[in-house]
Amino acid sequence: MIDTIRHFFERNGFHVSSRLADRMGMRALNVRLFFIYVTFFTMGLSFGFYLTLAFLLKLKDMLYTKRSSVFDL
Repeated sequence: MIDTIRHFFERNGFHVSSRLADRMGMRALNVRLFFIYVTFFTMGLSFGFYLTLAFLLKLKDMLYTKRSSVFDL
């Protein structure tokens, strides 16, 4: 049950922790655990930081997508 929920969120999530882990050369599990612990410690402030990062990464992906033609703008 827990594994299916975890796999659902990993497939449909924002991939913030995996992208940060790739950039820092760490495992994504460690980054996720860091966000969980910091969220409990700061009473939810890092969750807002996580959502802000997700928004910025999504915006970056939308701006820097490869276009096949000039007319795709």
